[in-house]
Amino acid sequence: MTAQLIEPARSAWQADPYSDALRAGRGPLYLRRHDGWLLPLEVERWCAEPDAADDTVLARCSGPVLDIGCGPGRLVAALAGLGHAALGVDVTPEAVARTVRAGGSALCRSVFDPLPREGGWGTVLLIDGNIGIGGDPAALLYRAADLTAPGGSLLVEAATADVDERVEVHVEDGAGGRGASFRWARLGTRALCTEAKAAGWTPYDTWQAAGRHFVHLTH
Repeated sequence: MTAQLIEPARSAWQADPYSDALRAGRGPLYLRRHDGWLLPLEVERWCAEPDAADDTVLARCSGPVLDIGCGPGRLVAALAGLGHAALGVDVTPEAVARTVRAGGSALCRSVFDPLPREGGWGTVLLIDGNIGIGGDPAALLYRAADLTAPGGSLLVEAATADVDERVEVHVEDGAGGRGASFRWARLGTRALCTEAKAAGWTPYDTWQAAGRHFVHLTH
């Protein structure tokens, strides 16, 4: 992952529309592609307590857990409540602040920065579309492998559609506020498993819950 890809993405997720939505705990908030396509972002769900689909992820976590792109920290806080050593990382200061207020631990840092316990995390999470971080799933999957302990797990939320795309997007609020453009990716389950195998991961399980799709990979 090059600095040219990391830095624009970092700046974009620190942009006012995203931070403002996290402060308010609600949207509307979107990712907009340059051809006009919009992906609604589920800010209200991210800022709420874990739902039934999240519970299926939490139940598969073992050992210390790293949540990449933790957002407002619902999973990190829940894991701490379950007795896990859990850490969230996010490039948005407001996301980190909300995670801490919720009772979780988090660092304001990119996943590609040096992180605690590298190579020792029992479970790594890429939930809420975070396989898209940086627009380069291969680089992210290799990085996740560096972070995960031997025999550890990577739990990834895939797109519900059978899609494999790398796109340029920006965050906007639907009322004129928008952030800088950055690279993003969307992978359905099939494309995700293909990328994961190439990065040295073994698909262990796939499941669906409340209309969301997940993949369990082992290291």
